[in-house]
Amino acid sequence: MSRDHRSREEQPVTQAHATTTTEALIASQREHWEKTLDANPAMYGLEPSEPGRYAASRFAGEGLTRVIELGAGQGRDTLELLRAGLEVTGLDYAGDALGSITAIAGPELASHLATTVHDVRQPLPFQSGSFDACYSHMLFTMALSSDELVALAGEVRRVLRPGGLCIYTVRHVGDVHYGAGVDLGDNLYENGGFVVHFFDRQLVDRLADGFDLEAVTAFEEGGLPRRLWRITMRRP
Repeated sequence: MSRDHRSREEQPVTQAHATTTTEALIASQREHWEKTLDANPAMYGLEPSEPGRYAASRFAGEGLTRVIELGAGQGRDTLELLRAGLEVTGLDYAGDALGSITAIAGPELASHLATTVHDVRQPLPFQSGSFDACYSHMLFTMALSSDELVALAGEVRRVLRPGGLCIYTVRHVGDVHYGAGVDLGDNLYENGGFVVHFFDRQLVDRLADGFDLEAVTAFEEGGLPRRLWRITMRRP
């Protein structure tokens, strides 16, 4: 068989084709997450995560009352932040999930909650210095390139007031799923329909540019278990 008549399966994969495939997978994540959360309204339960408890206690203890939460999801940590007496602005690109947080919170807690449907690839829709603290559990480890993450960290720094605290969590390269699934480059892997960006320490340091990096704390979560870092950094 001549080269011109090879089957599609036999055709070489070009760099342009690989890039297009990667972009399509990443672009599909919003719809995939929306469908997943809609089909599993209690996917993560209502109990707060360990980082959520830590952040709520840390923010409240320092009097950091105005909090922006990136990737609020179904709200298990949002509720913990609200119970700690904090004023929370929750962002997510799944609007239905945000609506369910308000309903679950009830009138008293919901009076201290604002929600905004937003894709964090775009600049945050708030004025500079609007918040005392930022919290995010697993949002930074989703389908975002390193350059997009650096831009997001810059936006977080912008919307925090001087002395503001940022606490976020990510899966790292020591995780059992690192290297599994479809390699999209830039430490991004697609597995089971979800794209995960696994962090190395170099990326943590890149995102900390312009912040004082206070701590990188290893912990585990879930039955696998997932291996994560909780990163704490402060705007000078």
